[in-house]
Amino acid sequence: MNLPSIYRSPGKLTIHPVETVIMEIQMSDKNNDSRPSADMRKMDNSNPFLLTTRLRKYYGFTGSEDDLIDSGQLLAERINRRRGASSNPERSVRAGEIDAIGLIDEIFHYLSESYHQTNDRELSPGITEALEGKLGRGSLRESQDYFIDRLPGLKVDSDPVSDRDIPYGTRLKESPRVLVPDEMMMLDLANRNPAFQPLAELFDDKKIKETTSYSELLTHLRDYYRTRPPLGPEEQPLPEFLQAPILFSPDSLSGQLMYIRENWSELLSPELLQSVLLTHDVIKEEEKLRLAGAGPVAGPVWTDSAGGGGSVDEYRDGYGSREAFENFSPDLDWMPRVVLMVKNSYVWLDQLSRRYRRRITRLDQIPDEELDRMSRWGFTGFWLIGIWERSSASRAIKRRCGNPEADASAYSLYDYVISDDLGGQAALNNLKRRAWKRGIRLSSDMVPNHVGIYSKWVIEHPHWFVQSPRSPFPGYRFSGPNLSEDSNVEIYLEDGYWKRSDAAVVFKRVDRATGEVRYLYHGNDGTSMPWNDTAQLDFLKSEVREAVIQTILHVARSFPIIRFDAAMVLTKQHFQRLWYPPLGEGGAIPSRAGRGVSREEFDRLFPREFWREVVNRVAREIPETLLLAEAFWMLEGYFVRTLGMHRVYNSAFMNMLKMEMNDQYRQVIKEILEFDPQILKRFVNFMSNPDEATAVAQFGKGDKYFGVCTMMATMPGLPLFGHGQIEGLIEKYGMEYHKAYWEEPIDEYLVKRHEKEIFPLMKKRHLFSDVTNFYLYDFYLENGSVNEDVFAYSNRYENERSLIVYNNRFCNTSGWIRLSTSRIEKGRGGRKKLVQVDIARGLGLRMADNDYT
Repeated sequence: MNLPSIYRSPGKLTIHPVETVIMEIQMSDKNNDSRPSADMRKMDNSNPFLLTTRLRKYYGFTGSEDDLIDSGQLLAERINRRRGASSNPERSVRAGEIDAIGLIDEIFHYLSESYHQTNDRELSPGITEALEGKLGRGSLRESQDYFIDRLPGLKVDSDPVSDRDIPYGTRLKESPRVLVPDEMMMLDLANRNPAFQPLAELFDDKKIKETTSYSELLTHLRDYYRTRPPLGPEEQPLPEFLQAPILFSPDSLSGQLMYIRENWSELLSPELLQSVLLTHDVIKEEEKLRLAGAGPVAGPVWTDSAGGGGSVDEYRDGYGSREAFENFSPDLDWMPRVVLMVKNSYVWLDQLSRRYRRRITRLDQIPDEELDRMSRWGFTGFWLIGIWERSSASRAIKRRCGNPEADASAYSLYDYVISDDLGGQAALNNLKRRAWKRGIRLSSDMVPNHVGIYSKWVIEHPHWFVQSPRSPFPGYRFSGPNLSEDSNVEIYLEDGYWKRSDAAVVFKRVDRATGEVRYLYHGNDGTSMPWNDTAQLDFLKSEVREAVIQTILHVARSFPIIRFDAAMVLTKQHFQRLWYPPLGEGGAIPSRAGRGVSREEFDRLFPREFWREVVNRVAREIPETLLLAEAFWMLEGYFVRTLGMHRVYNSAFMNMLKMEMNDQYRQVIKEILEFDPQILKRFVNFMSNPDEATAVAQFGKGDKYFGVCTMMATMPGLPLFGHGQIEGLIEKYGMEYHKAYWEEPIDEYLVKRHEKEIFPLMKKRHLFSDVTNFYLYDFYLENGSVNEDVFAYSNRYENERSLIVYNNRFCNTSGWIRLSTSRIEKGRGGRKKLVQVDIARGLGLRMADNDYT
């Protein structure tokens, strides 16, 4: 059937009569940050919900309905406060539950009234006549009047209302009594819905059952509807039709909403369908289990949609698919031979001070002996963590939260200038000159996603950040200390962080000159808690993207190797998913559902991949720069092959080899070789990184460690060694550490074994780093099966050849290798074909008769 649209007037209170009163939750623009999408701004998310007069007073809602509720957030906050949910979390309710209950009830009302208007204009009088015949006129009137007396929403006599503003139209003008039977049916549906039970007190029908002929009336009402035209493909009477979502998913509000979306979409107005998607997103935000981590261990999946011939393919990860153009950035001659050592700057300077028994606090004081040792070992890159000027607010937060010696986080920055206590730019230039004499290039972090909560940009460019003019959650309180050192601006962290009771998504910024208040979002990748000492930049703004690119170019003028922190969050797909999700795709970051834009609007505002722009600009303006991305979420291949990064983190190397998921890691290598071997060349392989436990803690100090380390030194890609890895240090250093807290001696045996087994291999990176002649082999046992625990591969460069065989399992094995696994090779015209070679060809050996006599 065709159902008429019911006009919803933004900003007006719409009363849906239920047991005592139903009030609208107005979630209009005033609750949202400024959003570019006109479509989203027009959307009216008013969801009714039930609230008795008694409960309205109990929860502190007094005054006119327009003043009662800004959103479900406010009601949830008041209910939870009265229930004592902070000490009894099992009694807490969530705004998404309130919104969903209100929306489902609104949809039931919409369909009921549309049914009345479309099928039977005389339906209401017919109901009254039928019920009078069953109950008697006096009993029916008594039930109706009891209902109306407790229903201020039906008393409209003193305030004329347009038909278009009332869902019931002319039916309400005739007499409120005609609506009572249907309202009783709605109340009964609410009480029959198990998913509504967390808020059962809001629509309890016990009193009306005891006082009126409610139950008997409902029985006769259902019988009457069985005589009227049915609804839906199963031709059900109206009450049974409305109960279908409840029967389909009795315990899940989101399940009921999805049933409505999938089965009733043709019956609902576009506004209601938008509300279904939005409310479902809010519930996902609230239900999402937030686990820390870098994402899946598994590698990406690629398919050759060009049929083996072109350079455009489909790339799929856990979040969708996209076209993936082949667009590698060419390496300069030095890039494939980089072997990178990482040091936490302040911790290392403290350790050097102890070792050399003198105060070493600046970069220009680092002894030449340390640089000589790095060069002698074979390192050609040196990554210094934490050299930029940090946010004082981060330091204050960490000290107040438990570590009185903490510095600010290395990833909560005030500005991209070398920290004064490290000697500033002059000290860096000194270190850079001395390192370059030894063939070592310096590397630095660049954190594009966010800046410190107190930083130059937060003070000078507050509009550059993802934000809201109002607090996204009414329960947030900002009564702690002012974290700003600027007299013109105040900055406040939400109280839950100080009390360790909550992890707010925003902090409060106050302009003291104008009184303007902004709520800026913390940096967040959606996998764990927000980073509470950071402010999230809004990459939907072109001026922000350009400002970050200029900062990257600034960093590149001092560092020929740049490592981009959490680069995956700035791909277009993931930035929209996290911060501006389209309807139906929210849930990653609390409060962002409903603040998104359509894909078309997003593409208009953010037309090109940010990282492709960065790569192109750096190549044009400072070409002697190696760009290295920390990227997870199965985006590794996309970052190097399509976005053009020179190198990308390969976390699967560490995770899979540590857990001895050998068959899976061999499969990762095989799939890359069959799709595009050049990806393998651009991996950064590591056994530890600053966010993980140390290499010794993960791999030990024995043969397993050295076996995996041998693979790291001999696989294509860039080997990355962690702070203290060679010396056997176990302490994991926080990004706020100003010193090492453990007194750990250098494990001389471990160092010597590296010098004997690993460093000679590192000095031959020219032999291992490329993939042109790289082949992986299956290791066959005597019974003909493949031992997936054995990694066997070969490579060659000019007249040098290598064959590596390593068993990543604590057991003995024996077998043989002969034929390589498949790999793709390009022929004439760019046509691709899969090839396999025997080990002799893989090693480039001559096989003519009498070659070996």
